[in-house]
Amino acid sequence: MVAAGRRGADAGPSTARRWDRLLDAWHDRARRVRAIGGLALQAGLAAGLSWFVAHSLLHVSQPVFAPISAVSTLAASVGQRLRRTIELIIGVTVGVLIGDLLLLVIGTGWWQLALIVVLAIVVALFLAGSAAVVIQAGATAVLIATLSPTVRDLEIPRFVDALVGGGVALLVTAVLLPLNPLRVLNRAARPALDLLMTQLDATAGALAERDAARARAARGELRQSAGRLKAFVEATQGAREASTLSPVYWHQRHGPVGRYAQAAEPIDRAVRNSGTLIRRSVTLIEDGEPVPESLPRAVGELAETVRLLKRQFAAGAEPNRAREQGLRAVGTAGNAYRDGVGFSGAVVVAQIRTTVSDLLVATGLTQEDANHLVRRAFGDL
Repeated sequence: MVAAGRRGADAGPSTARRWDRLLDAWHDRARRVRAIGGLALQAGLAAGLSWFVAHSLLHVSQPVFAPISAVSTLAASVGQRLRRTIELIIGVTVGVLIGDLLLLVIGTGWWQLALIVVLAIVVALFLAGSAAVVIQAGATAVLIATLSPTVRDLEIPRFVDALVGGGVALLVTAVLLPLNPLRVLNRAARPALDLLMTQLDATAGALAERDAARARAARGELRQSAGRLKAFVEATQGAREASTLSPVYWHQRHGPVGRYAQAAEPIDRAVRNSGTLIRRSVTLIEDGEPVPESLPRAVGELAETVRLLKRQFAAGAEPNRAREQGLRAVGTAGNAYRDGVGFSGAVVVAQIRTTVSDLLVATGLTQEDANHLVRRAFGDL
């Protein structure tokens, strides 16, 4: 009876854990669907519209490649779609020209096919060097070499399909179902800024409690930032493309989207400098250096700067509060320096200054102005 009771007690927490894992998986998949739902709608509309244009308006009998081209263009990273369309057309043109010219000279057969594909890829590499151009040139060369003997006038429909598919994809993304560039940036920047903010908060707590293990954990977590920062940088390209192509968002090119897009590089530097700050915090605690009360407070204020920056960027507002908070963190770091720190503590203070300078540049200030404000907020050495 006792054993049965114990098994029943163990089953409860185990079932709860499984249920929590199922809920987490469900929420993760729901977030994934929300993230790509817009892309799915764009792809469906572009595929159907490109078929209609090629078949009903241009009278291409079987415009299979038009919707394929449209979906291929939309499958490119946001920010690369205009380039993907151009690459698509270049690749198809190269494949058609090489395929037609060689078929006239050497005829058809297995070795002719191999030679046509090799030459199409070599010419595509020479002209553009892009993987997308190479793939399209090779695939088109295969179609021309294998189908041209049995299907008449394949070349023009193939080129028209590429042009229609890519053009319709751009029309959908720019006019019919444009992505909100500010939303694209928010979705990409949030994970990177949340990670930085969370680990700076953890480091502030570790310094206050002299908890080296907690600081080491924050250091390890921040190392995951590379992928998130890369996604943010790619999103800036997409936001610029959306605000350039879509008339609906032209007004944002030099406003919040322009400012947000220019913030990617200084935020990347801020994350790297924060990594040095956290590493030195670990050393500071392990070496038993003095930790003035103002030092963890300065790191906490730096985390709050990142939090405010994220909020004001998301709202499309001028990040004045984030600037003020960053300079407040510098002033507190200056107090910590004058209260007395060791070697690693001095490095932590210096990294607070440098990180705030990076964040000020991210808000739209010049590097010179940011450095001047930081020096003034820090006070006399």
